[in-house]
Amino acid sequence: MFGNLDEGRLSAALEALLFVTDEPVAASTLASMVEVELARVEQELTCLAERFEQEGRGLALLQVAGGWRLYTHSDFKDLLEKYVLSWDTRRLSEAALEVLAVVAYGQPLTRAQIASVRGVNSDSTLNTLIDRGLVREAGTLDAPGNPTLYATSRSFLERFGLGSPKDLPDLADFAPDEETVRLIKERLGATQVEVRAHGLVKGEHGDLSLFDVGESEQPSLESLFGVVDKVDFDELTFNTDDE
Repeated sequence: MFGNLDEGRLSAALEALLFVTDEPVAASTLASMVEVELARVEQELTCLAERFEQEGRGLALLQVAGGWRLYTHSDFKDLLEKYVLSWDTRRLSEAALEVLAVVAYGQPLTRAQIASVRGVNSDSTLNTLIDRGLVREAGTLDAPGNPTLYATSRSFLERFGLGSPKDLPDLADFAPDEETVRLIKERLGATQVEVRAHGLVKGEHGDLSLFDVGESEQPSLESLFGVVDKVDFDELTFNTDDE
């Protein structure tokens, strides 16, 4: 039915399909729908994305999270934010953004590990992020009690325009001072030691490594921050005199 679409109609058909979806669609899925070879669809998607940009359109076609999706153009961010905030009051709080950042850069993490990094209980905030679809359960840690591990979701990648967690900006770009860097190293380094001490984690489809998409595909916390030395308790002295 659609296999004989000419170039112009194929572009329009792909645009129509992408317009009605609220999540990235794989090129293979689009090719199946329009009954056209995958290579031709991929080429047309690339051309369509370039045409949107060259024509200064209000929409942009981006390849994110393993698929293609239409987004509003970044040039109109302030305008759209003003419009959306006029009726959407569900903005992420500062605490939610902080927890989301901890999960994004340290995933997968347990609730206890998230609280350890922040220095405060984060259960309520984490539940909010799960409800908003930005954080998901990512298996369990092979430790007493098998605590649940959490990681960012596909919706997180879509919302922030990322192809994968590897595309997150370098944390060093956001460190305000040396003291903050030291604290981050201590907390995330200690968390990394705890995770690695238990080896593999259990995921939905069997055992997974530290990161659920493979360590080779994501930066380790050790490479970002290093690991803090253990405290030698034998060298500690305590004052037992009564005052």
